[in-house]
Order: sequence, then structure tokens, then C-alpha cells
Amino acid sequence: MLETPILARFLEYLDSQRGFSPHTVRCYAADLAQYDQFLAATAHASADKLTVQQLAHAPPLAAKELEQRVLAATAMEVRSYLVVLRNSAYSKATVARKLAALRSFYKHLVRTGRVEASPLAVIRTPRQDRRLPQCLDVQQVSALLEAPDASTVLGARDKAILETIYSSGLRVGELVALNVEDLDEFSEALRIRGKGKKERLVPLGSKALEAIAHYLRLRDGGTRSVASALGHDKAAIRPRVGWPSRRGALFVNKAGRRLSDRSIRRKLLRYLQIAGINAHVSPHTLRHSFATHMLNAGADLRSVQEILGHESLSTTQIYTHLTTRRLKEVYDRTHPLARDPTPAATSGHD
Repeated sequence: MLETPILARFLEYLDSQRGFSPHTVRCYAADLAQYDQFLAATAHASADKLTVQQLAHAPPLAAKELEQRVLAATAMEVRSYLVVLRNSAYSKATVARKLAALRSFYKHLVRTGRVEASPLAVIRTPRQDRRLPQCLDVQQVSALLEAPDASTVLGARDKAILETIYSSGLRVGELVALNVEDLDEFSEALRIRGKGKKERLVPLGSKALEAIAHYLRLRDGGTRSVASALGHDKAAIRPRVGWPSRRGALFVNKAGRRLSDRSIRRKLLRYLQIAGINAHVSPHTLRHSFATHMLNAGADLRSVQEILGHESLSTTQIYTHLTTRRLKEVYDRTHPLARDPTPAATSGHD
């Protein structure tokens, strides 16, 4: 699909000024290219009963003509586009995501003076069904973490990956972006570059720290492991002797290149099979599990929000729905009037 100059400038804006990840920029590009396909397909034909599958077969427009249609689009045309998406059986969440990309695009065009008003101003986002995040229980997580064979370099790497995601609640994109220098074994923390290139410091559990140190020792051919020093006073270890001197990507493939999001997902599926877990699980499920288990163990919502890197507390609050059972159990156990009193013994008198 032909990329118009205004779309190219918008994608550059997302990358350079908004700090969006390459994955997010690609998603915006795909959604907006599909919208361009719709405008091209309806330039000389009706949108009635049109589906997304038919858009790719529409005759293309010249870049200048397509750009003019983008700038002249009306709310009625946007509504017609939404009808096409519904005709294609897209979920409410997918429609909402594509609509959000369009809103952001036209807001940018308004700010840069290319259009006077956004055609999305009068378009409402469809109400979505609220879905609770899926998570594994503690026993399932334990089985998953034990699935890799840590005696090999690749197995040690995979164990370190799983331990790190679950220990710190990382997004998979944050995980693959980790460098060796982002580790602080003294503070047992990680420096994370999250959404919008915002940095945060998150704690790293001792098991994850040991797994990473073991992996680096095998990867770099016998470098001393931090795990050997964990039983001693960390403050006495000067200078840092645990991590290798080399810098760059923390988790790498056989060729020494940084792992991709997709490769992490493939490895997770393999270890799910080894652990005998049939649930539909993604790396993000481990992040959900981290948050849920933290709240179940008594962590406060604000702390979990900060570790996860959520801008809004409302995003983190969805996990509280998963902890209702625990709260009810605590209430029943501690409140004096939560349960019926023990029936009094019968006296034997009428």
C-alpha cells in the first residue's frame, strides 16, 4: 500500500517525539494503511457490504489524490469505515484500537494545521467488554520456571528470561531491550526503558538474579558468577566482580544477536508444553501473574503500579478483581461478625 507523506511524517513523529516502540509504530502504520485502503476503495464505489478482505484488491490511488482524500475525510466516511470493520467480524477491542490510531493521526493533522477539525470529534469509541487478565497460579508458575534445562547455555538463558519476567513484571518488549549494564546486583534492581522511553527502576528477586548470573557465566565462558557472592555481604564486594565486562544485549540468540519478541513467545510455548500447562499463555500472562500474586500477598496497589510502569492507577486496578476471593477469605477470618456464631449447646430443657 502506498504510504502518503502525511502518514510518513506522523509515524516519524510517533518514533522521534512520542518515543513509541518500533512495534507500536508498526501497528499504527498497519492500521492507518488499512484506512487508506478504505479511502482508495471508496473513491469511486460505495462502501455498502464492503469487507476488509476486499480493500486490498481495490484499484490504488496516486499519493497526491489519496492524501487529499485523507485530509477531506468526513465523520460520515469514518462511520462507513467502522461499518466495514464490523462487516469483517473484528472484535470490539480491535475496532477500538484502530479507532484510537485514527484519533491520534487526525489530532496530529489538526496540530500541524493540515486540517481544521478532526472527523473523529463526533465519533464515539464502541463500548468494550471488560475482560479480566488471565494469570497462572503459583504452582503453575513454579513448574514453568523449572522447565528449562539450566545446565546448557540456551537453557540457562531461557530460565533467566522466565525468572526475570515473573520477578519484575516486565513487558516482553522491555525484556528484550535489556542490556547487561541495566543490571545492578548490589541493589538487586533493573533499569527498565518502558513505554514512551520512560525509565524506571524495578526490583529483581534473588532467584532471578542467580539465574541471570548463571546464564552470563555460561554465556561468557566461565566468568565468575554473582551467585557465588550472594551469600556474603554485598557491600564488601568491591569492585563489581559478578557481571562480565562486556556490554550490550543481555539476552541473545545463538549468533549473539538480541532476541526478538517473537522468539521469546516461541520459547514460552515450548516450556508450557514441557510443564504440562494447557492454558493459553503469553509472556504478558507472566506479567499478569506477577501483579496478581503480589496483590494476593498483600502488596499495595500503588507499589504494583510503579513496578509495572502504569501511568494510570485505573490500569492496575483491574488486577484487584482477581483478588476478590482472597479479600473475602481475609474478611471472613478476621471480622467478628463475618461468620455465624457457633450454635449454643442444647440445654436439654424446653
